[in-house]
Amino acid sequence: MPKPAPFHIVFALFPGVTHLDFTGPHQILCRLPGAQVVVASAAGGEVEADGLVFAHLPRLADITQCDLLCIPGGFGTTQAMADEDYLAQVRRLAAGARYVTSVCTGSLVLGAAGLLQGKRAACHWAWRDQLALFGATPDPARVVRDGNVFTGGGVTAGIDFALTIVAEIAGPETAQAIQLAVEYAPDPPFHAGRPETAPPAVLDRITALYGQGMDERWAAARKAAEALSVGA
Repeated sequence: MPKPAPFHIVFALFPGVTHLDFTGPHQILCRLPGAQVVVASAAGGEVEADGLVFAHLPRLADITQCDLLCIPGGFGTTQAMADEDYLAQVRRLAAGARYVTSVCTGSLVLGAAGLLQGKRAACHWAWRDQLALFGATPDPARVVRDGNVFTGGGVTAGIDFALTIVAEIAGPETAQAIQLAVEYAPDPPFHAGRPETAPPAVLDRITALYGQGMDERWAAARKAAEALSVGA
């Protein structure tokens, strides 16, 4: 059997990223035949993610191109949307990528980079409405495809997203083989993973938690959207 052609994947991190947003899909995508996966950031070096530190990262500027670019989300999304150096690297790599993708609030970063105009896109449920600021149509689906743009919903949807990508590139059988290998058979102890199914008290608790940074995130998204309008 011939060796599969290299398929270059870049996860573009930023400080304050949610690690499962990228480690979930990373676990799946690194098993894609021919995959060459790089985790990088604007500054390189170290990035803190929910108490874990990812070190020895290359700089995004030193990566020439990729076949698939993935932007994870996290509480640091607010600052990432205002980081023009980071957004510039996202735009550059996306311009030559076969697939432009995100997980969770990473889609807000794609929006801030001007990559979601006229596109349907997924996002974490708490921040999904902000996609409209960037000319995107918010979609509640767990995985959304619009052209070459694939977006996943909140955090754990990154695994579903990655399996969808593998099926697109290497076929459903390969995707199912990877799913079996990692024993991905979700059977949660509670049905509280969506706002539509969570108990009201639980929804109120998490909404209040996210509300602490909601105004700041909306302000950052509006500012990023205005910057796109000025630059258009």
